[in-house]
Amino acid sequence: MPRMTAARAAVEILEREGVDVAFGVPGAAINPFYAALKAHGGIRHTLARHVEGASHMAEGYTRARPGNIGVCIGTSGPAGTDMITGLYSATGDSVPILCITGQAPTAVLHKEDFQAVDIAAVAGPVTKKATTVLEAAQVPGVFQQAFHLMRSGRPGPVLIDLPIDVQQTEIEFDPETYQPLPVYKPAASRAQIEKALTYLLAAERPLIVAGGGVINADAADLLVEFAEITGTPVVPTLMGWGAIPDDHRLNAGMVGLQTSHRYGNATFLESDFVLGIGNRWANRHTGYKLDVYRRGRTFVHVDIEPTQIGRIFPPDYGIASDARSALALFVEVARELKAAGRLPDREEWIAAHLERKATLQRRTHFDDIPMKPQRVYEEMNRAFGPETRYVTTIGLSQIAGAQLLHVHRPRHWINCGQAGPLGWTVPAALGVAVADPDAPVVALSGDYDFQFMIEELAVGAQHRIPYVHVLVNNAYLGLIRQAQIGLDMDFQVNLEFENLNSPEIGVYGVDHVKVAEGLGCKAIRVTDPAELGAAFEQAKKLAAEHRVPVVVEAVLERITNIAMSTTADISDVREFEELATAPGHAPTAIIPLR
Repeated sequence: MPRMTAARAAVEILEREGVDVAFGVPGAAINPFYAALKAHGGIRHTLARHVEGASHMAEGYTRARPGNIGVCIGTSGPAGTDMITGLYSATGDSVPILCITGQAPTAVLHKEDFQAVDIAAVAGPVTKKATTVLEAAQVPGVFQQAFHLMRSGRPGPVLIDLPIDVQQTEIEFDPETYQPLPVYKPAASRAQIEKALTYLLAAERPLIVAGGGVINADAADLLVEFAEITGTPVVPTLMGWGAIPDDHRLNAGMVGLQTSHRYGNATFLESDFVLGIGNRWANRHTGYKLDVYRRGRTFVHVDIEPTQIGRIFPPDYGIASDARSALALFVEVARELKAAGRLPDREEWIAAHLERKATLQRRTHFDDIPMKPQRVYEEMNRAFGPETRYVTTIGLSQIAGAQLLHVHRPRHWINCGQAGPLGWTVPAALGVAVADPDAPVVALSGDYDFQFMIEELAVGAQHRIPYVHVLVNNAYLGLIRQAQIGLDMDFQVNLEFENLNSPEIGVYGVDHVKVAEGLGCKAIRVTDPAELGAAFEQAKKLAAEHRVPVVVEAVLERITNIAMSTTADISDVREFEELATAPGHAPTAIIPLR
């Protein structure tokens, strides 16, 4: 039997589980693992500037392609605690990432040794499993189980903590005979699918709500086929956006308090049956007034995690199943029903939703200087095509982007939906760009999200990872300011100050162009909306030429209120800005305004 250190065995298992990229920051307690990584030579490593950044890079990497599992690595103590936010984010959005941490020697774990923290206990609530390995011979089994857990059932992250002496201990391990454990995913039965379809057949105005589980299961093709066979419009959730192209006639728009379309909410409120697949009924989608969301509608819920069914509200029927398995059966049974002439004609319902899509639109075309954010998204729609992978996290920039941008493919809207940590966007975009270096990657940030982990731009410069970062700057914590309106205050959210070193930017404070260039990247500042299109084209050329991130900063008016509900009610979304009333008001809308 071959002998090798436990660290080398762990690296061999990573390779055999399909890992060829890792993100991290080395340190004393994890250096034996890094030595094994170097000796192996088959796994490319991207050095982050902050360990939390490494965890978000791993998230972006996982989410860019089916089957990917991002790996983030850090030393003992604060490296592990820094990555907790990434683990929480991955758990909330059902993203499998593997976090590997170093640890103090096993003999001193109980002695409050330097940088010795019980990271397994800290990470437990935000992972599927967190383990400090105390016996070197257990390392292969712990890693094997980690990949099994990450891929089985509802996907999610795992943390493995390796004391330095465990890493260095030699064990018997034969990598040539290693086999991954079989992955478990619950699958619907035909009887369950047939019962679910009785509700659909009985409905007059049905909808499908497609969640992130459809994306995770790589089942968008089946979703679209099922919708087309049955003539059922689809509402993608924020995490499911891209599961059906925005320009498909059955895409009914998004629903919710914030990241929603006017026509999406209107169509949902007219529906009488909802089939949820791979979704969580998240509160930004349903609103907090569940009586409004549920009234007059029958619900069937399909989810890979059995305990998700009934968690928010009891559906009329629930099925525990992986989305792909369920949709394969939905398609099979629907084809049979169609062949037997038992599917009702939905053209009147489809026409009604398309009429709303063509009339209930938000205005994007404004010529104001300083510019309104809506114009930025209009120009982004012109500049960036359906092959673009958008990456963003939280804030008014994300909310307005979700209302106004267009997404046409799965995994082309990569958004941190549940945790929403500021700073997520830069490292996640780098992870996406590493995973798919041939696709155009466009990140979207407000100024505070951009500043939170701005140092990670240097990672893109050092490792030649090009992408375009659209920065909408109003020198405000805009979403928090808007949330404070109901409290009649505007407190500690104003970021403006006179930057004496950059008087040309006035009160907009941080000179993002200088900072980005100082970190080795390229940057363009735009103050006139008429110049946005040219700036985006220049940014694409600079990214391709220099192979670095390119920042396009759009200087906005200080205050713009973005449409959202102030009463947590999806039937009561407040439109703060002038609505589109002529085709020229929304020239890049999916359907021309009527």
